[in-house]
This record gives sequence, structure tokens and C-alpha cells, in this order.
Amino acid sequence: MDKHEGSAIPQALQQHLQQLGQQFSERLSQELPQLAQQASQLLDADEAERTRLLQELRHQLHRLAGSAGTFGFSQLGQQARELEQHAERWMERLLRQQQSLNEFVTALQALGEQPTSSGAATEPVGKARKLPRQEEGSRTIYILEGEAAVGENMRQTLSNFGYRAEHFNSTAGLDAALQQHLPDALIIDAKLPGEASCGLDYAHQLRERLDEPLPLLVLTDQQDDFATQLHAVRAGAMGLFSKPVDIPQLESRLERCFSQQHGEPYRVLIADDDQDLASRYSLVLRDAGMLVEILSEPARIFTHLRDFNPEVVLLDVNMPHCTGPELAQIIRCNDDWLRIPIIYLSAETDIGKQMNALIKAGDDFVTKPISDNALVATVFSRAQRARLLSDALARDSLTGLLKHADIKEQVAIELERALRSGDRASVVMLDIDHFKRVNDEHGHAAGDNVIRALANLLRQRLRRVDSLGRYGGEEFLAVLPDCTPEQARLIVDEIRQRFAELRFIADGGEFSVSLSAGIAGTDVNSDAEQLRERADKALYAAKHSGRNQVQIAASEEHRG
Repeated sequence: MDKHEGSAIPQALQQHLQQLGQQFSERLSQELPQLAQQASQLLDADEAERTRLLQELRHQLHRLAGSAGTFGFSQLGQQARELEQHAERWMERLLRQQQSLNEFVTALQALGEQPTSSGAATEPVGKARKLPRQEEGSRTIYILEGEAAVGENMRQTLSNFGYRAEHFNSTAGLDAALQQHLPDALIIDAKLPGEASCGLDYAHQLRERLDEPLPLLVLTDQQDDFATQLHAVRAGAMGLFSKPVDIPQLESRLERCFSQQHGEPYRVLIADDDQDLASRYSLVLRDAGMLVEILSEPARIFTHLRDFNPEVVLLDVNMPHCTGPELAQIIRCNDDWLRIPIIYLSAETDIGKQMNALIKAGDDFVTKPISDNALVATVFSRAQRARLLSDALARDSLTGLLKHADIKEQVAIELERALRSGDRASVVMLDIDHFKRVNDEHGHAAGDNVIRALANLLRQRLRRVDSLGRYGGEEFLAVLPDCTPEQARLIVDEIRQRFAELRFIADGGEFSVSLSAGIAGTDVNSDAEQLRERADKALYAAKHSGRNQVQIAASEEHRG
């Protein structure tokens, strides 16, 4: 995971884990003698009763095999796993001899005599990596670029996007800045002419010096050169861009890096009939920065899926009344939940049964016991890929913003919330001025670049609670909760000014573009469609009045 993987876990978490370990020990002191007593009943039971007892014993042994190792009873867990397999063979009528049954009963009775003091205290748990959280304020970007004009242009453009960008033309200058403050990301020229080492070598050395790697983007003259790409990846690069740099595209990649590292916490749903074990998993994942819910009743799966909207589901395989694969198939029957990764967490070691569970409905199979670090890594990687896929499907391919239908839905959702709470919200329609002229004079590639630039600027300057989508062509729609039209006007007008300052390059020349916007505030007399139409009319009025301005629509409450 990282360099601090083996460090001591926080005291609060350690106390919670010890408490769960103690609860498990107390549970063992009751369950193990009960297992031994049930085993004694096997010898005198008839065939039907014996089958019932074996089923109960197998289920209890399966739970014990999965949980004992997690709480520090590794040997006990292994013994339970072997006895579970033995019980299963009996149920499959592979063992019928009285001698074998006597051996099975004897082994179970010995299990019942195991000490139940917590072994977790003697088997320390490694520190699970805590995911970094986003800090408030503009992000700082350090640029290491030997060509002064290139570096300065990049600094100015990223500043217009809302970053605190600083340009350095030497490694010495960057090193001095790094001693004072670590940035949120680095942009480094691969070659660095005039330096003793190339930029990629410097990036690699820097990566070794830092406790936490920084998001790294690399600039190169030869993007198609495999050796350069391999060198960049080994240095920790998350993006490679050829010169002259498409800065809106680079900024979009920066946002993707930040989203992966500092986005909303991943949501995890755990379904396991062993509540102590489920609670432990929940504690570990929460300490890693995730949101977790525990499903105790399989019949409530629909409520959890709708209300919690998990990004990963952890399922035990062998649960009473409804097995893990059965619950997974129920989830997969609904198209809305097809993209949710399902990870089986089970003590089941039979490869055939594992494969059968995955074939029915599942994405991964992890065998209990699992270390805390492995659990966090498994869930994190699956949740990350699921979110990236979900975003890719729900968002416009050019801008990364919500698509037409999705942003219209956000208008309706926010209007309903605003009417329920009594707070004001604003809807904004934005349009790029004379966009057809941009395409005609500079080409469609330049036009796409302008659209991406505005999308990135809007994403930077609006709040995380705001919703933003590409409504169509060069038109954008934004929803700003808890924001009056007057407040929205100040925000959008600042964006308008920033956008007008951006410089675009096409055919060796520079050009700039402006935008117009219309704003409508929520009121009791407008539905979602009417609200959008009022914002659109205000946009039309802004264009009719000369463009490059923001206008507010009159409220329906004040119309005669």
C-alpha cells in the first residue's frame, strides 16, 4: 500500500478492534461447547436428524472458519475449515462408516475444548491505508519547464482555470519550493535541457524522497516513443502530453487525478450473517475513509440499494435462508444495479464452488481470513474502477460533464429539494458567443478545444455541490443549490471574465472567445421545465443585448 503500511494503527481504532475481539472471544466460550454438545448428538441420531445436525454444524463451522483467523485464532480457523469440509463430505454421502463418524465427533469435541482468550492481541493488525481527504481552497500546481515561454503560458492558463500555478525553469528552484510547500500536483518536462539529469530521472528521484507520491503529468516532444512512456510510468506519471500542449486536455486529466485521490468517499455495502465480522470489516473500511452499511436482513437489499447506492457490495457465500450467489443474482436482475461490483468474502476454499458463484453473479472472490490492508486494497480498487466506469457512461465524452438528460433531471431534483426546504436555488444557461464563427475560421478541433476549456473552467469555479452538464453543442446548464439569482450572477460573471481571458491557439495564431448566460431562481410557480425555459429566455436576452454578459430572469412570483 504505502511506506507507512506497517505503522501502529490509531488508538481509537485499536480500541474498537480490541472490543470486537473480546466480544468474539466471549462468543467462542459459548459456541465451542455448544458445537461439542451437538457433535455428541450425531452418534445416536437417526439419518434425518443426523442430516439436520450436520447442516447446522456445517454452517456454524463455515462462520467460524471465516471469522476466527480475522480475530487472531488462526489455528482454530484452520481446524474449523477442515471440519466444515468433513461435514460436507458426510452430507454428500461420501463417508458413511461409523469409524469415520466417530473420528468426526471426537474432533468436534476437541474443538469445543479450545481456549477462548483473545488471540487477536498477540497477532497485531497492520495499519490500513487511510485515503487522503480533499483540502479546501485552490489547488497548487508546480510546473518544471525549461522553456520560459512554454512554462509561463501554461502557468497563466492554469491560473485562469482557478489553480495556483507556479513555474520553475530549473530543478534547483523546484527543490527550494518543495522544501517550503508541497503542491497538489507536478507537471514536468521529460527532457529538461541544460540540467544534469532529464526530467523523468528527477521525477523518479523525487518520488523516492516523498512519503506520499504526488500526481505527476509529463510533457514530451515524442509521445509515441515507447521508451519515454515506459520511463514516465516508472516515474509515476498519470498522464503524458506532447508539445505544444493542449492545456484544456491537460487540465481535464488533472481533475481526473484529483477526483481519484480526493473524491467523495466510496460507499460499501456488507452482507454477512456473522455480525461481529461484518462490524470489524466496517470499522476497517471506515477508517480508510469509506462509507459503510451492513445488511443484516437480505430482504432489505432493495432499500439499501436505493437509499445508500453502494459502489461495491461484499457478500458472504454461505448465509442461511439466502445464499450470497442468490442475493447477487437478485441484484443483477435489476438493470440499475448491473454496474455494481460484487465481491464474495467467504471461507469457501473449493475452487469449483468459487467459480460457480462467480459465474452466476460476481466480480471477485476473496477467501477469509483477509488482512485489513488486503481488504482495503481490494475494495478500493474495485470501487475506483466502478466509479470511473459509471462516470464515463453518464457523462459527455468531450467535456466529462453530465449529459443532457442527466442535467435536466438534476434541475427537477434540486427544485423539489428547494421547495421542500424553503431555500432558493438557481438554474444557469450558458452559451459560447459566435461559436459557429470559431468552427468556420479555426476548424472543429479548435471548437472542441473551446468547449472543453469552458467545461473545465466551470468545473473549477463552481462548488462541489453544484451540478453541471452539457446541454447540447456549445450550450451548458448548471444547477446551484442554496444560491439566490443575485449570488449566482456574481459567480457566473466572474467565470465570464475568466473565460474571456483564455487564449486559444489554432493555425499558429491566437484567439479568444466570450460567453453569455441567463439565470432563473426557483419559485413556487415554476416547474422544472419552466425554470429551465426562464433561464433560456434570460440567456437569449443577454445575447440580444450584445453578448458577453449575464442576465437574470424575472421571477414568476412578480409577474402580473
